[in-house]
Amino acid sequence: MNVKIRRFRIGDEAALYRVFHSAVHEVACRDYTREQLEAWAPDDLDPALWRDRIRGIAPFVAETAGELVGYADVQPGGYIDHFFVSGKYSRVGIGAMLMRRIHEEAALLGPRELTSDVSWTAEPFFARHGFTVVERREPTLRGVVVPNARMRKVLFATNGVA
Repeated sequence: MNVKIRRFRIGDEAALYRVFHSAVHEVACRDYTREQLEAWAPDDLDPALWRDRIRGIAPFVAETAGELVGYADVQPGGYIDHFFVSGKYSRVGIGAMLMRRIHEEAALLGPRELTSDVSWTAEPFFARHGFTVVERREPTLRGVVVPNARMRKVLFATNGVA
């Protein structure tokens, strides 16, 4: 499979919502209840809110054969806000490609660490990439508690040693 990682482009928003929805409903479904999944990725999410959110985080996008199959971002301070791979393409290496791209971007941006609020489902993947849990969280989305974990990976120690 030939996968290209590229920067987000205006017009990608609807396809990225399909990736997000698929990742939540087809992959995270093994760790969360139906109610939690619906609160996290509702079918009726306002397209304007989604468009603004995606444009604001400006993610990297994984594309194969013209289909968007995953996306992830890293903000200047090192926070990873979104990291999702379509259910159809989970566990085939796309997440690893996106994580490598995030690390490349972090090297350019210069944060000392990467952090993310990670689902129970994604926690083992992030752990394999050197992240550790620093806090168990219970945020509420649309009136429903959807537990996750704040994870962190130190990139550069204060003395300049990684």
